[in-house]
Amino acid sequence: MQTSETSLADLMLDMGKRARAASQRLSHQTAKDRSRGLLAMADALETSQGEILKSNALDMQQAKQKQLSDAMLDRLLLTPERMRAMSDAVRMIAGLPDPVGQTIANWTVPSGLDISRVRTPLGVIGIIYESRPNVTADASALCLRSGNAAILRAGSESLNSALAIATALRSGLEGAGLPADALQLVGTPEREAVGHMLTGLDGNLDVVVPRGGKGLVERVQNDARVPVIGHLEGLCHIYIDTDADPQKAVDIAFNAKMRRTGVCGAMETLLINEAIAPRVLPVIAAPLREAGCELRGDAQAKELMADLISATEEDWRTEYLAPILSIKVVKNLDGALAHIARYGTGHTEAIVTENTSTAERFLNEVDAAIALHNASTQFADGGEFGMGAEIGIATGRIHARGPVGAEQLTTFKYVVRGTGQTRP
Repeated sequence: MQTSETSLADLMLDMGKRARAASQRLSHQTAKDRSRGLLAMADALETSQGEILKSNALDMQQAKQKQLSDAMLDRLLLTPERMRAMSDAVRMIAGLPDPVGQTIANWTVPSGLDISRVRTPLGVIGIIYESRPNVTADASALCLRSGNAAILRAGSESLNSALAIATALRSGLEGAGLPADALQLVGTPEREAVGHMLTGLDGNLDVVVPRGGKGLVERVQNDARVPVIGHLEGLCHIYIDTDADPQKAVDIAFNAKMRRTGVCGAMETLLINEAIAPRVLPVIAAPLREAGCELRGDAQAKELMADLISATEEDWRTEYLAPILSIKVVKNLDGALAHIARYGTGHTEAIVTENTSTAERFLNEVDAAIALHNASTQFADGGEFGMGAEIGIATGRIHARGPVGAEQLTTFKYVVRGTGQTRP
């Protein structure tokens, strides 16, 4: 259905107004009310599974006709198992501590005033995402847990799935006596809808969270007139130190690359210490190759394994989201940190070593939202962090960084209690 620019503008503005009204209603709800709503949303997902999977099948059919990449198809696909994981995540979020009203800090000043810093909702959050339909449920649940209303804009490739999920979630909210307009999904694939959201919908949108490719995130960051919680590329590295346990190195590298190649926490570049590379690199490479991973190496890596494809400068800057891995041999930890500083995107970095002092130096010095020791980068996930789910991995430096869960979707206010004080 085609929508004129005028009617689309009116539609988006109306969504903003209804979201603001819903957020104000949510401010009067208790933590128990929000938990009840979340559990009803989870139930609704299960009740509507057949319709959601049918809608997803239509999206998958259209995506294959458009010849989308295997990574994109994997992100888009819903299965009964993934549906269970989606509803389980919503239930987990329902069981999390409610951040709204939490006292972050409390102190008394010489005047006798009692001052508290207390968490409050951000208000209305716009979430713009691409191919992952599960983001519809994750984002909606996290916004409700943190007392926020949400306006979601899914990518055209996942629109049928997202609409079916949003319909189920809204029915759950209504059944629990909460405002259905606390969750609204833009029902048109028109790109102009994003532009309207970036203007702030006449002051009704408080923050925007983009989740998708580099082009989407850069557009949002460049054009938004409201604050942005940004998620840039996941160009993740693993450094295999000279003191690494070889079997851990093999297991971690394989999992980090091949568990799911299309996720933002997948390893894209393997850095390996030159002292251990002759012995360990071929052992790491073997299972990767057997699983169909294409290996590209620098000159030193090719000296050890002549059949590697030659890596180019572009490889160090590429988030493949595919079974492709670039490999670089480095002199030491300093070399690994220098490479990450030059090419990393601030997402997730890992070190494999049995030397705790080396590990601590890496964890302290690497510039990343998530730093791991002896663990796969695929743990870069809010669910794995015990947050139930996440809207994305924020790679900026202000407000939220790393997995964006319910707590990161709050701000705070100062509550000051006195006994009649006046300022001299």
